[in-house]
Amino acid sequence: MDLVTLVEQAQRGDHDAFAALASGYIGRLDQTARLIVRDPELARDAVQDALFRAWRDLPRLRDPDRFEAWLFRLTTNACLDLLRRRRRRAFEVAVDPIQQPSSEDIEGRHADRELLDQALRRLDPEWRAIVVLHYFVGLSVPDISAATGIAVGTVKSRLHRALGQMRGVLDPEDGSVPAPVSGGHVA
Repeated sequence: MDLVTLVEQAQRGDHDAFAALASGYIGRLDQTARLIVRDPELARDAVQDALFRAWRDLPRLRDPDRFEAWLFRLTTNACLDLLRRRRRRAFEVAVDPIQQPSSEDIEGRHADRELLDQALRRLDPEWRAIVVLHYFVGLSVPDISAATGIAVGTVKSRLHRALGQMRGVLDPEDGSVPAPVSGGHVA
């Protein structure tokens, strides 16, 4: 059954159709949430909250073709809401790509994940969400705009600045890194 048909059935209250939709996305939603909130328990809470919101608000979704972007928007917002409420960050999290690369260099992959984790950890949660949605989930800039409710130009700007900040962590000798200033902005 195609996505649009499942969404339309779920909009009419079909629990099985919604369960099929949720099961198709649950893994990617969980990994996305883990990368944004940096805590596996909080990530599960955020995904559960997003799925609850999805079920509740699904009848008002106007374009079933936008279901995926809408679902990632709900998940991203649930993550950011949790972070605002908790004002804490986890000290340990696994940074695994959503789609595993095929590589035999386990130590190299582990070192790369550690560097990436360090770079992601230093980003403001809103910027981290954009990086995760683009590079880990694979959403396009317009889809990220739809998923976050941020203008396309702002998504591009934040993505560019977040990558500059990450580059500073990954390659501290690179002098082209924008200097962070208070409030999550970059000079």
